[in-house]
Amino acid sequence: MQTYKVEMCNEIKYSDHVYGEQNPRKCNLCGKTFANRKNLKVHMRSHTGEKPHQCNHCDKAFSERSVLKRHLRIHSGERPYQCSQCDKTFTQLGNLTVHMMTHTGETRFKCSQCDMGFITHTNFKIHMMNHTGEKPFQCTQCEKVFPYNCHLKNHMRTHTGDTPFKCSLCNKEFSEKRKLKLHMMTHTGETPYRCTQCDKRYSEKGHFKRHMMTHTGEKPITCRECGKAFIALISLKYHMRIHTGERPFQCMQCDKAFIQNSHLIVHMMTHTGERPYNCIHCDKTFKTKSTLNSHVATHTVEKPFKCIQCDKAFVKNSTLTAHMRVHEETLQYIHVCSQCDKVFSDNGCLKRHMHIHTGYKPYQCSICDKAFSRKDDLNKHMKIHNGER
Repeated sequence: MQTYKVEMCNEIKYSDHVYGEQNPRKCNLCGKTFANRKNLKVHMRSHTGEKPHQCNHCDKAFSERSVLKRHLRIHSGERPYQCSQCDKTFTQLGNLTVHMMTHTGETRFKCSQCDMGFITHTNFKIHMMNHTGEKPFQCTQCEKVFPYNCHLKNHMRTHTGDTPFKCSLCNKEFSEKRKLKLHMMTHTGETPYRCTQCDKRYSEKGHFKRHMMTHTGEKPITCRECGKAFIALISLKYHMRIHTGERPFQCMQCDKAFIQNSHLIVHMMTHTGERPYNCIHCDKTFKTKSTLNSHVATHTVEKPFKCIQCDKAFVKNSTLTAHMRVHEETLQYIHVCSQCDKVFSDNGCLKRHMHIHTGYKPYQCSICDKAFSRKDDLNKHMKIHNGER
């Protein structure tokens, strides 16, 4: 059936032919059906781009009056929907409903590849692209590609330097609204996600979920090359560069290149001499916050990782994990080295041992050229650079 446009008074009107003679509630452009002609009329604006409801505070316009009403709450500060579990308030009931799931732990969408769960379909779709590798949106300035157009838009600001989101308290500017929201928590001190195992608190749900996996031992992401498992996809991404040899972060002062940008930042301090993290108990300074935290524990004797089998407690979770093997009732030595006949309690220990025979040293120092077959040897070596010995 043909569609006819009738122009009247500079506004596009639609004749009854648009609605369909056979079914007056069906859109002839996309086939969607509606309960009444009013809803169909509103729907037609998605095709025409018509937005008759204008905000009198900014330049935004909307196709529906109800959407405008919700938008006006941004200007008025009205947030009528309050969480019964915490102090958070929302402009829309739907946002409150989604937020409540952070308290209940409910996830509506589950990944069939790695069993991760998501509250919103949008986050689920973005996650699935990590498995499929689909990234249809490419940056015109560099070769980076993204799964969603909004991600590309945020990335483009790294080229343009645009920072449209400004903090009203300290005038700091950000390229993304999400970063501004997280920054605001530094002013309010808000950390809504609390670990029930060790009382640590987090402002981001993603960081909280990854932290909880340190207690459960869950590592859902596995490397296809060597079988190593990780808590987060970003950790796997960095790990894969060990196999591919990719080192995209180049030092401008020397020829060294690094797997992660954070390694480059720490390395640059060897040129600048900067050590921004100061111990409040002594005069020692450090390049990274993590090394400072480990050092502070030697003063406070804080040992947050407690064994559930005995009274021992440890500074690091990795030390607790190693200690737990003492309590294993049946320790079966079933993993045998084919080179020297040594036996090990698990395959991971055997793999690390094999590095001695193969000479494989996957753990490289980000400051100098030294490499190690074991991560704990690298950690010991890093103390030399950090000034801990």
